[in-house]
Amino acid sequence: MKRGRNDQDRVFFDRLNTHRMVASIKEPKQMEVALSLRNQLSGVFLLTGHIGVIKGYVDLFKSHQVPVFLHLEKIGGLSTDAYGLDYLAKVIKPTGIITTKTNVVKLAIKMGLFTIQRFFLVDTEGLDNLAKSVSQIEPDIIEVMPARIPEMIGQIKKLTSLPIITGGLLFERGHTIECLRHGATAVSSSSPQLWRESISAEEQKRLFA
Repeated sequence: MKRGRNDQDRVFFDRLNTHRMVASIKEPKQMEVALSLRNQLSGVFLLTGHIGVIKGYVDLFKSHQVPVFLHLEKIGGLSTDAYGLDYLAKVIKPTGIITTKTNVVKLAIKMGLFTIQRFFLVDTEGLDNLAKSVSQIEPDIIEVMPARIPEMIGQIKKLTSLPIITGGLLFERGHTIECLRHGATAVSSSSPQLWRESISAEEQKRLFA
């Protein structure tokens, strides 16, 4: 059974449907840029840091009311067993986590963490793995990579009603719009230029009509 929504969850979903852009932060120097653009971002995915600094990063974004998610496989020194996730939930307290592993999603849900599961669609086996995973345990959101196969979003939407974020190999604003047009809820990008190029409310009305 999926857990109930709390205020943090609802804020993120609201921002996801308002801004349609998540900043993927791969190096600390990008954090300042993301904070400067926080009013046009849905949130941030942290793909940098280690156990000694990550709470400071999380607290920084939360102090500015920016939803912040940790990609567990990218954070040095953070265990993904029950003890590590309990520490994450009780001490570090991000908005949620990102992982590629179904068993970690299952454990994180038990810990009450908001979960985003990342899938790589390199071939049809990737699509089969996605279908199998979401049939076993549903994360809150799925993230599909790379984004440059937007026609696959429609195929995924036949498998699940979960919100879909897509990222990877996005180089221009038109790529973002194409993903949204094919049914993605939002995109994730590590490009500050794309963070700046927000999708207007009028454009969204046309895309999601």
